[in-house]
Amino acid sequence: MQYGIHLPHAGEQATPALIRRHAERAEDLGLDDVWVSEHIIVPRDKFPRSPLFFDPVLSLTWAAAVTKRVRLGTTVLVLPMRHPLPLAKELATLQNFSEGRLIMGAGSGWLKEEFAALGVPFEERGRRLDEGIAMMRAVWSEDPVTFRSRIIPAVIEGMTMTPMPVSPIPLWFGGKAEAALKRTIRIGDGWHGSGLAADEAAPIVKRLREARPGADFTISMRVQWDGTDRGELRALVDRYAAIGVQHLLVAPQDRNVDDWEKVTEGVGALAG
Repeated sequence: MQYGIHLPHAGEQATPALIRRHAERAEDLGLDDVWVSEHIIVPRDKFPRSPLFFDPVLSLTWAAAVTKRVRLGTTVLVLPMRHPLPLAKELATLQNFSEGRLIMGAGSGWLKEEFAALGVPFEERGRRLDEGIAMMRAVWSEDPVTFRSRIIPAVIEGMTMTPMPVSPIPLWFGGKAEAALKRTIRIGDGWHGSGLAADEAAPIVKRLREARPGADFTISMRVQWDGTDRGELRALVDRYAAIGVQHLLVAPQDRNVDDWEKVTEGVGALAG
């Protein structure tokens, strides 16, 4: 099993100093990766306690600058909300600055008001996700690049976009809907599930592994733990390992009140 932690870049305890501290500690403890999540703009009534989310790409760049080994992941970027070209440049830059440590966790999103604030049709998010991924992969691999866009406003004819990533950026899709699973099987490098107990995830894991048996496809789960009972965390790990999960990202149960130090140290004890 590989292990990652969510960095304190969201919620009432999020600060630049703590992001740096936990990234450095994760590397010292031998963890495999550190992760950040994303919201750009949210309804205040749906996030009454703390709507703070630092930008995910900038947060990971901050973490990359103080680490050398741990991978850097997004859990997850809501790609349909963003135009793919500036995001592709940001991610390629981060991949190069970190010497190839980025994992792009991506999803279609769920918060309709956020899409509305950004002027993006919520009903088109699945098609925009598919086209956005194709556009990003095109500009990451072709020079000059021509891309025929049907949904996302873009005219790309014989153009150049640099930098290209120093190595391919793995793409792990989130989501458990049928469309999300089909997309993962078709074009993903991994599945990054969330919010599912081991028995709920088991049939999904079985289906994905049958469709993508290669070692180059990773099955990951994001789980929550409050940092108090390490035996509880060990049991959680064992349940997911038994169904074929290869990677666990552990986030606090409540990012506003849980002790991030205990979560990081507890996950680090597993890695050790």
